[in-house]
Amino acid sequence: MKKFLAFLMAFAVIGSVLAGCGGGDKKKEAPKPAADGGKKFINIATGGTAGTYYPLGGALADILNKNVKGANASAQSTGASVANVNLLKEGKVDIAFIQNDIAYYASTGTEMFKDKKVESLKGLATLYPETVQIVTTKKTGIKTVADLKGKRVAVGAAGSGTEANARQILNIAGITYKDIKPQYLSFGEAASALKDGNVDAGFVVAGFPTAAIQDLATQHDVVMVSVGADIADKLIAKYPYYTKVTIPAKTYNKVETDTAAVAVKCMLAVTDKMDADTGYAIVKALYGNLDRMKAAHNVSKNITKATGKDGMSIKLNAGAEKFFNEK
Repeated sequence: MKKFLAFLMAFAVIGSVLAGCGGGDKKKEAPKPAADGGKKFINIATGGTAGTYYPLGGALADILNKNVKGANASAQSTGASVANVNLLKEGKVDIAFIQNDIAYYASTGTEMFKDKKVESLKGLATLYPETVQIVTTKKTGIKTVADLKGKRVAVGAAGSGTEANARQILNIAGITYKDIKPQYLSFGEAASALKDGNVDAGFVVAGFPTAAIQDLATQHDVVMVSVGADIADKLIAKYPYYTKVTIPAKTYNKVETDTAAVAVKCMLAVTDKMDADTGYAIVKALYGNLDRMKAAHNVSKNITKATGKDGMSIKLNAGAEKFFNEK
């Protein structure tokens, strides 16, 4: 019996040693590193490669990779605002560049999101004005919004934010799609069609200068169509997310006068799946590295913390709210 008890005691000692080497209670095991090394994969939805979102998305990814611990961020070209809302909703991206009006439509279930309300949307920041630019060429003779009647007009891709902006502005000016020949083209496609003479004018919604228009202006005499105060005032009264802006003379080659225009705002959106700490870290990194954004596109000169909530049309991520409330 004594030998048996001694054997049991020896076995217990060996068992305790093995437990100390990681073979015991799982609750006491040291946490194992994640297979991805603890990386936070952050997919950023931008827009077409001819627009403003794409270079800014690349810059944002670079900022996050260098300034947010564990971030593995990448930007991807997409169909822009409306497509980006759907990508967020489906969980295919984590951050998206979208227009503030599109965010409003999605969160309220209106316009192209009628009966398709996206309640999970949250804002990180508003960035800069996205100007509704109406571009044509000198040979068309178009000088005003009224001159668009009877013309072939690129109004944006079907169901896009640009298309909504074009329709709203035209309607305020007393023009419907029955009065024009609408062409549902992205602004990259619209610029190509203008070059080839396949359309007479196009709506482009982006921060200026826009690469697609700059390229067009190197080959043709570009004319920027003004949105007069009479149209702008009525538009803003009906759709308060618009603001008045001026496209300065010489923004585009051979355009020697200022152009009156209206704008919505570019913003960064996420969903309620993003926690407050991550939201805070992203916004802090962005505003702490604006030089990198400015290097990507001149429009970033308009990005400031002071204006980061201006035109915010949806509820903020809690972390972003915390950042903007800090002095």
